Amino acid sequence: MFESMIDPTGAPDPVTAPGTGPALAPRPGDLAGLRLGLLLNTKRNAAELVDAIAERFTRGHGTVVSARHTKPFINDPVSPEVLADLVDRCDVVVVGVGDCGSCSASAVTDGIALEAAGVPAAVVCSEAFRATADAMATLRGSPGYDYACVPHPVASLDAAGVAVRADGVLPELVRLLSSPAGDRVGT
Repeated sequence: MFESMIDPTGAPDPVTAPGTGPALAPRPGDLAGLRLGLLLNTKRNAAELVDAIAERFTRGHGTVVSARHTKPFINDPVSPEVLADLVDRCDVVVVGVGDCGSCSASAVTDGIALEAAGVPAAVVCSEAFRATADAMATLRGSPGYDYACVPHPVASLDAAGVAVRADGVLPELVRLLSSPAGDRVGT
């Protein structure tokens, strides 16, 4: 049932000990016309928020959604097959939504995996779970990994609330996906 487990003691995985984690993938500088991938979990409103973000990227930056995957469980890391598909079909990927402890940790893990595979990723977490997201980034060898935050909670929002969150986080996502790697933490 479990393919991998997160060590609750925080002991680093020898493969991803601090300082050995992946550098960020090179950023495109301009998002116009790029292929956007979406990786979301089954947390309530994750699909609605990520889809609203994608619509704003398309409308404002001319991106085209080229892949959309929903992980079957909120705490599982991205499967090798889905990761390969995102790498093959996307120029940049939005990952979300970290709106609880385990899904925040998993979203950051997925963002780091995409970066290691050469695809710029922007992870969306709710502010209440910064500590969890930061701890996972450190555990995965990428202390200071940069991600976007939205106010907590996301799960209980109505459609108008989802739209407000999407509008509010868009500038940060644009920065995360398009600013040069040298200007970002984790390189």
